[in-house]
Amino acid sequence: MAEYAAEGRAPEVLFWVGCAGSFDDRAKKITRAFCKILSHIGVEFGVLGQEESCTGDPAKRAGNEFVFQMMALTNIEILNAYEVKKIVTACPHCFNTLKNEYPGLGGHYQVMHHTQFLKQLMEEGRLKVEGGSFQGKKITFHDPCYLGRGNGEYEAPRQLLQKLDAELVEMKRCRQNGLCCGAGGAQMFKEPEKGKKDINIERTEEALKENPNIIATGCPFCNTMMTDGVKHFNKNTEIVVKDIVELLADAKEL
Repeated sequence: MAEYAAEGRAPEVLFWVGCAGSFDDRAKKITRAFCKILSHIGVEFGVLGQEESCTGDPAKRAGNEFVFQMMALTNIEILNAYEVKKIVTACPHCFNTLKNEYPGLGGHYQVMHHTQFLKQLMEEGRLKVEGGSFQGKKITFHDPCYLGRGNGEYEAPRQLLQKLDAELVEMKRCRQNGLCCGAGGAQMFKEPEKGKKDINIERTEEALKENPNIIATGCPFCNTMMTDGVKHFNKNTEIVVKDIVELLADAKEL
């Protein structure tokens, strides 16, 4: 964004990478896949780079409102200085926080999840989704809590997946009745409390009942939890866990 500002220009959209997309080795692949698609179809996007910090979501969910507001206000100051209007992010946690909690602190932006943005590009004819090498494959989609129940978005991910040459199968608990992967509410950063079964194991079991070749996700946290679940059942050689944008990039062979 600093380079765009220096040239007196503004990109079409700001890509909010998020902590997972910046630092987690697995989530970096999601970031790269999204950037490859945008670059391939000529969408101008900017990133904050070193100026981007955590949205404050984990601090808020863990109960530290003070730290959340401190982080949020710093981010809002930077975003407003660049006169950012439209933000897209691959993380539903960042999406929910930027969209619903930043306005109360002075941060008013059009915020989109990456599946919503890609669906919009597809409808505008700018993104051509190809079937790719998914003929005969079964894909099941795990609804991220903050995208689905939190913000009512169930269709964008599915509309993109339905463009692939694969069979989309739904888990018993999906859409409004979807089950959390176990990482929300800052649980991603701590060990689970004692109980009979971890949530991600329960959720992975539900996915495995559909006999999928691919478990599709739309959240880096969900991706980690479902991947760990697949490993728990020693199915990682048979089943892959991928973000929707990675599947689209694979279909385009980017």
